[in-house]
Amino acid sequence: MDTRRFLNANAIVPFMATILFASCFENDIINQTHFISDSKNESLVSSNGNFKLGFFSPGNSPSRYVGIWFNKVPKQTVVWVANREIPLKNSAGIFKITADGNIAVVGSKGRTPLWSTNISTPNANSTAKLLPSGNLVLVAKNNSGNSESIVWQSFDYPTDTILPGMRFGLNRETGLNQFLTSWKSSDEPAQGDFSFGLNPNGSPQYFLYRNLDPYWRGGPWNGRSLSGTPDISTRVNNNLADFSNEAGLFNYTFVSNKQGTYISFHPSNTSIFSTLVVEPTGIVKRVIWREDSQDWALFWLEPDDSCDVYANCGSYSICNFDNAIKYSCLPGFEPLSPHDWHTRCVERRKFQCGKGEGEGFIKMANVKIPDASNARAYTNLSLKDCELECLRSCNCSGYASIDINNEGQGCLAWYGMLNDMQQYTEEGQDFYLRVDAGELAAYAKNSSKTSTDSNWIVRVIICFAIALLLLFVSIYLHSRKKRAVRKGYLEKQRRCELLSLDPETCMSNFKDLPTAHECEENVNITFYDLSTIRAATDNFSSETKLGEGGFGPVYKGKLSNGKEVAIKRLSKNSGQGIVEFKNEVLLIAKLQHRNLVRILGCCIEAEEKMLIYEYMPNKSLDCFIFDQSRKASLEWEKRFKIIMDIARGILYLHQDSRLRIIHRDLKTSNVLLDGEMNAKISDFGRARIFCGNQNQANTNRVVGTFGYMSPEYALDALFSVKSDVFSFGVMLLEIISGRKNIGFFKEDLSSNLIRYAWNLWKDRKALEMMDLSIRQSCPSSEVLRCIQVGLLCVQDGAANRPTMSEIIFMLSTDTALPSPAQPTFSSIRSQNDPSFPAMDTSSSVNQVTISLVDAR
Repeated sequence: MDTRRFLNANAIVPFMATILFASCFENDIINQTHFISDSKNESLVSSNGNFKLGFFSPGNSPSRYVGIWFNKVPKQTVVWVANREIPLKNSAGIFKITADGNIAVVGSKGRTPLWSTNISTPNANSTAKLLPSGNLVLVAKNNSGNSESIVWQSFDYPTDTILPGMRFGLNRETGLNQFLTSWKSSDEPAQGDFSFGLNPNGSPQYFLYRNLDPYWRGGPWNGRSLSGTPDISTRVNNNLADFSNEAGLFNYTFVSNKQGTYISFHPSNTSIFSTLVVEPTGIVKRVIWREDSQDWALFWLEPDDSCDVYANCGSYSICNFDNAIKYSCLPGFEPLSPHDWHTRCVERRKFQCGKGEGEGFIKMANVKIPDASNARAYTNLSLKDCELECLRSCNCSGYASIDINNEGQGCLAWYGMLNDMQQYTEEGQDFYLRVDAGELAAYAKNSSKTSTDSNWIVRVIICFAIALLLLFVSIYLHSRKKRAVRKGYLEKQRRCELLSLDPETCMSNFKDLPTAHECEENVNITFYDLSTIRAATDNFSSETKLGEGGFGPVYKGKLSNGKEVAIKRLSKNSGQGIVEFKNEVLLIAKLQHRNLVRILGCCIEAEEKMLIYEYMPNKSLDCFIFDQSRKASLEWEKRFKIIMDIARGILYLHQDSRLRIIHRDLKTSNVLLDGEMNAKISDFGRARIFCGNQNQANTNRVVGTFGYMSPEYALDALFSVKSDVFSFGVMLLEIISGRKNIGFFKEDLSSNLIRYAWNLWKDRKALEMMDLSIRQSCPSSEVLRCIQVGLLCVQDGAANRPTMSEIIFMLSTDTALPSPAQPTFSSIRSQNDPSFPAMDTSSSVNQVTISLVDAR
């Protein structure tokens, strides 16, 4: 008998069983009893068969990810990735519903998810379903079990792709602003250098960013499409010539109201597979699957040429890709240097702010209108009224219709610089550029050279109309002059009074101060009246006081709608001043994450400056781990979850948010606990934003808390993401041991927790540092791993410390860890030591600074 044939015949049975099981499992739902396993090659398939969810390895990478791709397209095209930052290293992964009802990706260890939906509303009866649209949804039943609702969906958290039917933009009710982020490469789905999303400032626009710098601008919605994206039908690839035009192939919807601003598209033919994707190279493109060629065909892309790159020819200039002279200054401007003009166009206009005769506007037809981030929308003004409104302000640079389908109503007016304009041949829209009388006359004269004699009547009428208009404007402005001046002065004075600043300094710099309107419009938070806050706190009674911090007292309040809040009241003699107050208002309101405390509003009235936060009933982490009576309730599983919550919150600040943020004051008292003991990071008054590829910065004003500062920050005033990693390491050791880093070792004031942990570690007695209340119940291997990670975080050299993504991976898997180096240890030094940088001790636990000494 042929042995090989016999073995092959026997192998058919288990092989067919595996295929049958996998195909039987390919449905569109998982729940508590059904999950998908990578080792069994299981997957979910939408009911229409268009999309598949499963494990995959991108390109030539051996790493494993959970993703969604087109099921009917032979060339695997991934449209969404779950664990894009933390891949699996083998095929032992599982995609399942966890005990708390969340969707999660877990590895071979299976204890801590590598990725999770991480929301608090689901229950054990929740299910996950892959919809026919390619949207993965988490559905949870209500408490009575009579109805179900979607509590999370992948369409709210896209990676690098938009699918038809997805609403892409800003949800003002939840604060979620969606951004596409490119892959690092075709082999690595982790976040790359390019992101694409909505900038809600001024008139909302979609921007492509390279790191944090604008790279391409889609322009505001003009009633038909995004004004910075010309008629796409003229840019269709030759492979799509049989499609009639873009308008017939896709239907666009744009919505902007109090609930949110978003755009979505739907193909007119539902059998068409199409995506909009941000490539790792910085290209935003739309592609369509062609059955005839069995490949993706390019429909359009941006940026398409050098004129599309944001502000490529500088401010007050216009780019024309079809001209021999590509760049030119706008009318009324001239190049600073004839040989290097495109780097700077300078103004030669001389406005009289309504007093000069003959000022007006030049119509620039078929252009990409300027960056509308500093534009103001007047939905109730006609174009003629908008012209008058623009003439009233010295800062108004021009205007355009808000809707080209109805140019008689609604306009945008620009105030300040004009950036990123482009001349099109037939597309675009009209922009009315403001010029002085001399420029307008010169323009009219140049136009007359190419006009026929019959046009003189038109010119006379135009000049007469302009004269009448200017006369009307002059009379109107004169009648309002005193009232406008008075109103402007009072507005400056009011804004200064709100922030209690020196009147003389404030009045000369008032434009930099936030008003109540700016608080609501720019950062989407509520501005509360002082009377509302007084009523909520029973006039700041001692019974409502929760505690005292460097900022000032914190009160518990109850609003008229019954919502409980925490109110931080800036003390008059607080070390945290106006800069920190404004920093926290403008920064934390832009951050949305489960493990960050959410700011609800602010109050700036009379001499009061307050921040209103969500109420955290379990107060701060230090109230538990350093309290002998309460620490026993914090068993190891809760402590480990708190450690992971803090790590995910810091990872979001360092990497996952569009802004790279260094907290600079991470400590246990700044980690708050909600009713379910979920940890949330708070107090962003000292936080700093890093821009672009910036990795490190220094400061003349060291802020933070002794015992949590990294050596390079305390000694050399240098800070980076690794400074926060050091603080996290200190907190990690404190959570495990229940001891403070500084102040606990009363018998030896020169000692601290880092020294104590290292000495035990090198003597192989690290488990002795565990809190007595958890020593009998916790898994020793997991605690040892946490101690080792903590010691890696507090190493002297910033470069030797792991990143937060590496920390989460090390805590979540059984991978081998590097050995920590012996750290030096902080000890007390006098504040009078001249070798120390200036330090702000307003949030410190004592009034001494720290230095480093040799541990030997």
